[in-house]
Amino acid sequence: MKINNKLKEYIEENIFPEYSKNDQGHDLNHIKYVINRSIKFADTVENINYDIVYTVASYHDIGHHINPKLHEIISAEIMYKDDNLKEYFSDEERIIIKEAIEDHRASSDHEPRSIYGKIVSTADRNNTVEACLRRSYTYGKRLEPTATDEELFERAYKHLNLKFGEGGYAKFFFKDEEYEKFLHDIRELLANKEKYINTQRNYINELKRKGEIK
Repeated sequence: MKINNKLKEYIEENIFPEYSKNDQGHDLNHIKYVINRSIKFADTVENINYDIVYTVASYHDIGHHINPKLHEIISAEIMYKDDNLKEYFSDEERIIIKEAIEDHRASSDHEPRSIYGKIVSTADRNNTVEACLRRSYTYGKRLEPTATDEELFERAYKHLNLKFGEGGYAKFFFKDEEYEKFLHDIRELLANKEKYINTQRNYINELKRKGEIK
């Protein structure tokens, strides 16, 4: 694997700081998680361009704070309008990056148009129950800041059933044992609503006591 050092430096210095504007479920820690998993999946593909992989993962949520419901479109536009990237990519490559960002969302109504979209879409999925509980809470809090915690737990339960339940819309394009274990565990938890809500309540309250979330 080789990522252009100048490209990496540009993104780390100019793009990563933008993630301080996002909620905790889509912050820089999440971006680094997606980058690492993207590279893991890219390693299984022949003739892959790691600069494209790195850039797609780095920009994929940059517009989340602007509009969570349209963030994949906004993030793709932000990337495409970044003229600094023309130093590293051809016009064709920039289109590939743009489309991969647009296609990454789990609820998308179409399959990603390239291997790069499939990589980031797969890498973007949670792979631990704890991350799922935290992210669904902080995301709901950003969408509905006046909602009570109990309302947010109820919202998260419905959302996660739609996403990860049997026949859920979350798509996965690479075999990954960590994700398969997560899917088994989250489905087992979602099978009992009372158990799910108690588990999320206890976990969120613990994070609040530690000062990790507000």
